[in-house]
Amino acid sequence: MPSTSTPADVAVIGLGAMGSAALYQLARQGLRAVGIDRFAPPHALGSSHGESRITRQGVGEGAAYGPFAVAAHRIWRALEEATGETLLSACGLLVMRSGDSDAIHHGQPDFVDRSIASARACAVPHEVLDGAAIARRFPQFLGLTGAERAYFEPGGGYVRPEACIAAQLRRAVALGAAIRSGEAVRAIVPEAGAVRIETETETIRAERAVVAAGAWTAPLLGAPFDRLLTVRRQVLHWFALDDASAYGPTAPAFIWMHGPHAADYLYGFPPMPGERRLKLATEQYRTATQADTAMRAVAPEEAQEFHRAHVQGRLAGVTARAVEAAACLYTITPDHHFIIDEHPDSERILVVSACSGHGFKHSAGVGAAVAERIATGRSAIDLAPFRLARFAV
Repeated sequence: MPSTSTPADVAVIGLGAMGSAALYQLARQGLRAVGIDRFAPPHALGSSHGESRITRQGVGEGAAYGPFAVAAHRIWRALEEATGETLLSACGLLVMRSGDSDAIHHGQPDFVDRSIASARACAVPHEVLDGAAIARRFPQFLGLTGAERAYFEPGGGYVRPEACIAAQLRRAVALGAAIRSGEAVRAIVPEAGAVRIETETETIRAERAVVAAGAWTAPLLGAPFDRLLTVRRQVLHWFALDDASAYGPTAPAFIWMHGPHAADYLYGFPPMPGERRLKLATEQYRTATQADTAMRAVAPEEAQEFHRAHVQGRLAGVTARAVEAAACLYTITPDHHFIIDEHPDSERILVVSACSGHGFKHSAGVGAAVAERIATGRSAIDLAPFRLARFAV
């Protein structure tokens, strides 16, 4: 039988993007916090790995996300100062649509113009570029027609997910949090005045629980999340460069909606310092999987097909030779927006999950908002848009 541990104020289940941020911020609030993860974070089995994640403060997914992104940049810069690590690389971020594209991305139409509107609302420095300006400033993009339109955010770029998670977990421990890694949670049970969390080896009783389990959320919590959350396998590719001359110090991270359909899309990053390879990817929403049975290996033909459909003729110097690939898991809601809300059966269980493919850039800000809500009963950032009530549950 599992032993009973010392009670905690808050237990955080899942220590990926959202969970590590929440644990760190809860510890900063002075709460007795314990984090639990079935693996040893940061790890490569969920959604928060792969060397880099795009960050932007002009958020085309909706105005409600802007405050999270702005807060996240502030938190990462503070963590860099405290730790001496590089977490955020502001290489610039270009969000571009072609002339024949409706620019649907993450379920949102007119994504470029929505990004511009978000940046204006949050006073984020940015530029609006036409096709001629894009071609002149960014020679890595090929086959432009002149009808393109783009949002460029000089302060955008990418964050390093593994480094961000590790830094937040180290700071959380330094502030008094405990971490249980390599322990799968078997049950979360509301009790009178507490929540009982049963793992493979112990029972933890906490006043509140934060569930940030990503692709494992629906199996862990059941209804209604088993009806709302769908897991999609996504693949990241690194292709060798035979000519890196187009990727100088001004090369940005980018999102390019290059055709008329939502699937006509790719995103990518400039080469890491000293490397001659480019990380590129797209997203797929047709095939579902499950966290424990998802195919982790990437077949060579997957890289070949991705290169043919999205890279060939569009990016300078990128060969078809894939030097690395990785799979990750997106957990998607029906409307592609987050869920940040109490469990319908217990106000002591706060669900913070379903990042829907665009969560990492917001995670540090979400963690701060969640901790503030738990500690004080309210958050300076409005969490109402992420409530379960928008679904028929």
